[in-house]
Amino acid sequence: MTRTIGVAIAIPEPYGGQLQAQRERFGDPSARSIPTHVTLLPPTELSASELAHVEAHLSQVATSERAFELHLRGTGSFRPVSPVVFITLVGGISDCERLEAAVRSGPLAREIRFNYHPHVTVAHDVAEEALDRAFTQLADYEARFPVWGFSLYEHGADGVWRPQRDFPFGRELPGPNTGHPTPDLG
Repeated sequence: MTRTIGVAIAIPEPYGGQLQAQRERFGDPSARSIPTHVTLLPPTELSASELAHVEAHLSQVATSERAFELHLRGTGSFRPVSPVVFITLVGGISDCERLEAAVRSGPLAREIRFNYHPHVTVAHDVAEEALDRAFTQLADYEARFPVWGFSLYEHGADGVWRPQRDFPFGRELPGPNTGHPTPDLG
């Protein structure tokens, strides 16, 4: 049996829900079936027997990584190559690039159609007017949050992408972003 998987950084609440609602308002037919995310591995088919090996690989990748901050700001587009408008990353880009390369290695090594460009899609396969609206209305969008890890998703028979397993990073972000109290050194 073949399964279609993907690996992504989930956009946490309230940001994920806000951007998913915007995607719905722009008329994107995939808005309810694709959770808000930054892709690390695009849709990839594998056999059910390969899944345990893939999960071990993803666990090893996550263990060697550390938390980082993702900073989203403004919009971008892949037009005219692809009818997509997205929220751009202005912080955490190199972390996502490093993570994507590590994920897309070993049992998940594969060629990709376009160079990796981390982003958060907010409109895809909609009319030009809706793409223009998305680009303009979200131009001032901004959010910052820590990335704790990534998730393995599976594409269901109903067309919905669902998280199957989380892979938390093995090393914490140093300093006050860890959520741990700062020791009193005075």
